[in-house]
Amino acid sequence: MVQVKGASSNKVFQRFTTLDIVLMAMLAAANAVLTVFLSPLNQALNGLGGPILTSTITGLYMIYGLLAYYIIRKPGTALITYGIGAVVQAFMGTAYGILSCFVAAACYLVIVEGAFALVRYKKWSWPMLMVTGGAMVPVWFFFAAQMFGYTKWGMDVLLIALVVRVLSGMILCGLLVKLLGDALAGSGLLRRFAASRRMEA
Repeated sequence: MVQVKGASSNKVFQRFTTLDIVLMAMLAAANAVLTVFLSPLNQALNGLGGPILTSTITGLYMIYGLLAYYIIRKPGTALITYGIGAVVQAFMGTAYGILSCFVAAACYLVIVEGAFALVRYKKWSWPMLMVTGGAMVPVWFFFAAQMFGYTKWGMDVLLIALVVRVLSGMILCGLLVKLLGDALAGSGLLRRFAASRRMEA
């Protein structure tokens, strides 16, 4: 356990339990499977509406790490969950290349860890989760634009795609995490996790 002065700090920096690690690994594995199914959907949307329509499902790619953080509520959760997710995706194979798995994971975890550190791990409301979900998008979008040639779209399409992706991150990641997390906590399945003990309206 990390020792930090102050009663409130001692409650924040806790060692991960075996159950925490198992949950993070399960969510990372589930995401890898989800990504397999999202790839053809992504291609279909791209064929129908190009980069704008494809951008509508962006939030689903990020949800697993933020959901783990909402349930466990310990610093480092995003680092471990997105890290495991990147490794699992790399082993399973991805249409976007192995490098993209790790770059995307790094972008996501930096934003999530930073966001909850700023509020000292005390804010778990839906506005906080939606803002975090939206904030996860721009950094990865910048790297993705360089890696996948988004710059050929033109500035107007780039800006619209970015806005759509941010909205997708807010809704299909941030808001959906709140709904899923609270539903699971209310069912009693998460009674050994922080989300069950500190549910917020």
